[in-house]
This record gives sequence, C-alpha cells and structure tokens, in this order.
Amino acid sequence: MQAPFKPIEFLSRDVKVERRDDGTIVLQSNHRLKPYEKHVPAFLAKWAKEAPDRVWLAQRRGPDREWMKLTYAEARRQVDAVTQALLDRGFGPDRPVMILSSNSIEFALLSMAAMQARAPLAPVSPAYSVMSQDHAKLKYVFDLIKPGLVFVQNGEIYARALAALDLANSDSGGVLLVHVDKPPPKLQSLPWSELVATTPTEAVANSVAAIEPGTVGKFLFTSGSTGMPKAVINTQEMMCANLAMSQMARTRKPEDPPGVMLDWLPWNHTMGGNATFQGNLADGGTTYIDDGKPLPGLFEETLRNLRDVSPTYFANVPAGYAMLATALEKDEALARRFFKNLNSLAYGGATLPDDLYTRMETLAVKYTGHRLPFVTGWGSTETSPTATTVHWASERVGLIGLPFPGVQLKMVPTGEEGRYELRLKSVIVTPGYHKQPDLTAQMFDEEGFYKIGDAGRFVDPADPSWGLIFDGRVVEDFKLMSGTFVLVGTLRTTAIAAATPVLQDAVVCGEGRDQVGLLGFPNIAACRQLAGDTEANLTTAELLAHPAVVGALKSGLARMNAAAKGSSMQVRRVLLMAEPPSVDGHEMTDKGYINQRATLERRRALVEKLYAGGEGVIEVA
Repeated sequence: MQAPFKPIEFLSRDVKVERRDDGTIVLQSNHRLKPYEKHVPAFLAKWAKEAPDRVWLAQRRGPDREWMKLTYAEARRQVDAVTQALLDRGFGPDRPVMILSSNSIEFALLSMAAMQARAPLAPVSPAYSVMSQDHAKLKYVFDLIKPGLVFVQNGEIYARALAALDLANSDSGGVLLVHVDKPPPKLQSLPWSELVATTPTEAVANSVAAIEPGTVGKFLFTSGSTGMPKAVINTQEMMCANLAMSQMARTRKPEDPPGVMLDWLPWNHTMGGNATFQGNLADGGTTYIDDGKPLPGLFEETLRNLRDVSPTYFANVPAGYAMLATALEKDEALARRFFKNLNSLAYGGATLPDDLYTRMETLAVKYTGHRLPFVTGWGSTETSPTATTVHWASERVGLIGLPFPGVQLKMVPTGEEGRYELRLKSVIVTPGYHKQPDLTAQMFDEEGFYKIGDAGRFVDPADPSWGLIFDGRVVEDFKLMSGTFVLVGTLRTTAIAAATPVLQDAVVCGEGRDQVGLLGFPNIAACRQLAGDTEANLTTAELLAHPAVVGALKSGLARMNAAAKGSSMQVRRVLLMAEPPSVDGHEMTDKGYINQRATLERRRALVEKLYAGGEGVIEVA
C-alpha cells in the first residue's frame, strides 16, 4: 500500500476555528462559497445548449434489457413538453407532484418538469407502497402534502398502494394519475406518452423565469422516532448551493472528460436524489440507472451493468463493496473495465471496514498503478444533504471531513472528553418541515443552528484541519448500570463490521443493564454460505443456530471486544432474529436504515430474552 494516490486537485484544508469559553467550537472553511445557479433546471438547459448530443440518462428496457439512452437535447425537449402539460392542468406551488416509483428516465424528466412548473416534487420511498401491508406511511404522506398528481412507472405493481389512497375525493378536487408502462387496474390514469406529446409555449419559459431562490423544489421525507415521515422542505437555493459546495471540493478542469456514473441510490432519498443524481447533472455527466441493489441476488445486475459501463466515480454502501471486491478479485476483465476511467470512490450509510478498504485499494493499484481516494461526507435530509466532506486523499476510513465553504459547524461539548454534539448553520439548511411548525421550532438552538443530533470528534484535537470522525447519534446513546455511556452509533457500525458477513444490521441494547447486547438482523444468504447450505435445506432457525454461523459471529465480536477500551465498546451477548425489519412497524426508515428506538420498543420481549439467556442467546467472550 505504498503506491501514490491518483493525483486529484482537491480544495485545500483551510479552516477557521473559533473557541469559546464554555468549550464550544465553531468550525468553518476560510474559502468563500462560489456563486451558484438559481435553480436545478438551469443545469439541464446549460448542457442541452453546450453538449446537446451527450447522453444524460440511460436505463435498460424491454425484453432484451438493452440500454435506452436519452441525450441532453432530447431530455430538454421532453421536459419542456411535460412542463407545459403540467401548467395546462393548473400545477404550481400549491399542487405538488408525488412519485411512488423507483428510479427511471421518466422519474428524472418529471422531476425537472415539476421544478420548471414550480410544483414541489415529492418522491416517496417505494417501500411505503410495495413492502407495506397497511400503507399507513403512504397514506400519511399523501394527506400531509395533498398532491395534485401521482406518478407510477408501472400501474400494476402499485395497484394496491393506489387503491389505499383517496385519489378521487382529495381536498384539491381530485388527483391526476399518470403511468408509463401499464395502467393501474380499475383506475383512470393518463399515459406518460400524452404528457410528452404536449407542444410547449412561452408559458414554460415564463414559469422558469419565475423560480425564486426560496421556491420549494422538493419535499423529501424522513422518519423520526415515531416512525411517521416528516416532509423536509428543499428550496432551490438549498440544493443549488450544496451543488456548488460539492463542485468546489474537487477542481474539475475544462479538459477533463464528462463524468460517467452507474447510480442505484434511490432518488427519493436526499443522497441519491440531490447529491448523486443532481450532482452529475450539474457537472454535465452521464448517468446510467442501475436497477441492481447491494443485496444478495440483486447485486448481479450491478455487476452486469459494470461490464458495459466504466464509471469515473462510484459510490456504494459497505455491503455493496464487499460483494464488488469479491467479484473484481475473481474477474480480471470486469476489474479492468471497472478501473479503466475511475477517479474516486465513495461510501456512505456506515463506516467502511479496514479490510474492505485494503482490498479495494489493492485492486486499484493492480489495475491503475495508483490508490484511489475514498471520499465520504456527512449531513442529512435537512441539509440538502452534505454539510461536511473529505476533500483530500486519506488513508483513514470513518472520517466525515471538514465543513464545506458556506457552512458553520458548531461543536458543543457532550461531557465526554473530546466528543461534541454537532450543529449546523448554512444556506443549505432547510427552513423547516412542511405543515409542522412545532417540529420546525424544535430543530434550531438559540443561535439558529440546526440540531442534527449527531456527535463527532477531531482526528487530531491539536490540528482541526485533519477533520472529524463521526461518533454516533447523541439521541440514541444510553448508560449502562455502571453509569458508563454507550455510544450507540459508533458501537453499532463497529460491531456489524466485526461480525461480517453474519450481520446485515443490528440494534444495540443494554440501557440500565450490566453489559451491552445486540439484536441482530442476519445476512441470510451469507449465513447459508457459511453453513454450506447451498440448497437452502435448513430452516431459518436451524441456520441461525448452525455452528459455523455462531462461530463466525462469536470470533469476530470477540476480536472486537479484545481491542475495545472498555465495557461500553464490548458486545457480550447477541440474539439473531429471523424476522426482518418491518416497514409498517416503523423499524425501517425511508432511507432503508434501522430505527433503533422503534425496533427496541417493538421487540421488547426479545430484549428481555436476550438478557434472560438460554436458547438462541449467543454469549461472546
């Protein structure tokens, strides 16, 4: 690992540090935020003019799953047509556009058209529609924003979800239903082809000209401890400022080739929709829509796509990198194509384990002669989304970096040495939650800083320019019987990495107890591989009790415990759960993350079983 990093011109680490008498620190970049676009559709107009024949979007379609491609010029024409269709039907700031489906070309086009018509875009997690049994979250969101249009890619797939909504008798006087592939049964729906056949008039340009910095571009949904989504207001200024910040982090030269991205991150989520999809649009790049997912049985589609696409930038979660590294190590042709044009890698959702970092960098050196920078950032739906980033080549994983230009990061001491509660003030912070002024008022402290609820600490307290490490969620932390604080977020990610590949996810238990335990969500496919159960002959209960599975879990966590500095970072007991996280039970957020508080509440009986011991409880040295 002595090979040099690929030379990339990053923004210099020049920070201002204000230290207050009470121990509070305010950290900000000395770089001035550059001017930014007035609205997101301006990027589409820019590239349709400057690079009309460049492919903007591509997605596999049809029985042969060939790539359907759309250039910037073609996309601009279709977006203007759909914008006119929306304006003709009275859409604007008071009639939001709701999208229920997964990423698609039409999803992207409708997103731009809604923004041009100044109708807030409301993309909803598909899980609320296709995984839910009672559709409670979907109905709540529908009633909260009262959309004038609901879009589905395939009406048959979303038939149950649509039937749960009061489409005919809403306060807006009825909802326009739009489909692409198949109409929903027993419901009147407008085909997408009719929208794109509309002839644009000067009304489109007039509507675009009327977009202001404070115009609501999106409602993005996030789940709180109650499990019910909040509609986070994303203004055009928030999103465009954040895109400018991201562009400043790495210098792009005129001679650099356009970016190419294979993107699976869901666009209903702030990272996928704002940072990734809109980020590549801002740079005039090409986005290949990846219908694969970083899950066993679904990642094969991603690998198939990577045999066609050589990305310049690639992002995934640690579980995806684990499957990718294994595939690249076995397939030289795939590896050569993957690394051919690659400049940097990114991860999110959890800390990247050191062994995965090493494996990916070893592959990068083998096929490029250089190590590639792994970049990551930190923020939330409320910060549109990224407030800090690692804008340098670092050998360390787990960093969240330094504040972007234009972001003030307030660090409030938590009482534990070197650990701070993090708060933010910037143009990228939301003005609040739609129709929830009480929750909006609770967001900010007395100085107007957004209380994000996360904690962090300096890599080197003597030199803040080395950046920050994420140190868990302040709102999730608890004390053991001994009075020792357990940093839930830090311990959770460390334990999942240590127990690879047995654990897919976990919740941390132990408040008021004498030791820490885990309720674990197992990676069933990986457990079957460990047990040699390739034909799936074992029941789930038999699989989770298999000696190879239990042994791998115990040995991984035992090594973690041995390296831990105290009882608060040691896991002493685990209960593997056969039941996956429940969307309807609020155990899984719209981002696909586990809701710690809701899961512990719903599975209270299992927590008691975990500490009572006995069958199924795995004791760890």
